[in-house]
Amino acid sequence: MSLPRPTLKPANPNFSSGPCAKRPGWSFDGLKGALLGRSHRAGVGVKRIAELLERSKKILGMPADYRLALVPASDTGAVEMALWSLLGPRGIDALSWEVFGKAWVVDITQQLKLQDVRVLEAPFGEIPDLAQVDTDRDVIFTWNGTTSGVKVPNGDWIKPDRQGLTICDATSAVFAMDLPWDKLDVVTWSWQKVLGGEAAHGMLALSPRAVERLESYTPPWPMPKLFRLTKGGKLVEDPFEGKTINTPSMMAVEDCLDALKWAESIGGLPGLMARTHANLKAVEAWVAKTDWAEFLPATADIRSNTSICFKVVDPWLAAQEDDTQKKIIKSVEKLLDGEGIAYEIANHRDAPPSFRLWGGATVETSDIEAVLPWIDWAYQSVRAEHQAKAA
Repeated sequence: MSLPRPTLKPANPNFSSGPCAKRPGWSFDGLKGALLGRSHRAGVGVKRIAELLERSKKILGMPADYRLALVPASDTGAVEMALWSLLGPRGIDALSWEVFGKAWVVDITQQLKLQDVRVLEAPFGEIPDLAQVDTDRDVIFTWNGTTSGVKVPNGDWIKPDRQGLTICDATSAVFAMDLPWDKLDVVTWSWQKVLGGEAAHGMLALSPRAVERLESYTPPWPMPKLFRLTKGGKLVEDPFEGKTINTPSMMAVEDCLDALKWAESIGGLPGLMARTHANLKAVEAWVAKTDWAEFLPATADIRSNTSICFKVVDPWLAAQEDDTQKKIIKSVEKLLDGEGIAYEIANHRDAPPSFRLWGGATVETSDIEAVLPWIDWAYQSVRAEHQAKAA
């Protein structure tokens, strides 16, 4: 069955989960103050980066005694800096239920070759039994699984008097979900997710407990320059004061500041969260009336409000080979791309065949509502075409 072609197009077709849509109303005018041609080490450059750190901490409600730094290589660099610098003294519980959590398991077991590691796994769309996590061990986990659409429902499973460190990859959760900072010792993210910033820059937040570990433990492996956070057994304070380890883009710094100021203008974290929850509700209403679509995570309390993943439950598609299913998903994506309706909405290549819409705060709910009928139309059109060829 083919559906009538929709008429209302999204004003912004950018639904990718990274780089994500820029804030509403964004233009290059917001970058007029960028310190182009100026050194990030100059006083004015350090001041601008320090402003970015302070605005981020204030919006997020980060405790005053937590340290925040701008670091190289996006969220991946921030996570790996934490893993290489902090792991070793205790056993590790590594939680894995999507692509990036699996990547951190590889780092821990195959690169650092740590032995006392428990891997708590769950398939895409599900989450491990958090009651089984031992927070007297070091714990590494993603707060939000960008490729599975699964988020941690809360921090109740983390003991306040834990002995281990909690290392949280929060790149698609921060600025969209209310993180319990007292339960998190290391938090990492990148600008291109909920803020719609530019790629390649990471953020690393450390609790006092994480700083204590850094100053009391020296890893046995070689430490690349980009990962070095201590000198002479003491934390190097420079990165947490705006004096970065390597050279950041001051254009990207200005763009991130622009996004942070916009976040402040809509009410800070509560305003950001309200926008992204409205986006999820729009998709929930559509899924409820669409017979071929279901959320990848069936349980509502673990359903992400940023990386919104839904699968095709059409029996016809289920009867196809996995590769064929993915080709059909990509065909729907290609059709919508060609129409200028939606870009890059197929889920990650290592995820099950499914779609993914970025529902972060920079995406307008009106655009989410506009794109969903187009996805329905495109799927039915591609399905009909494949059936006709097979006939």
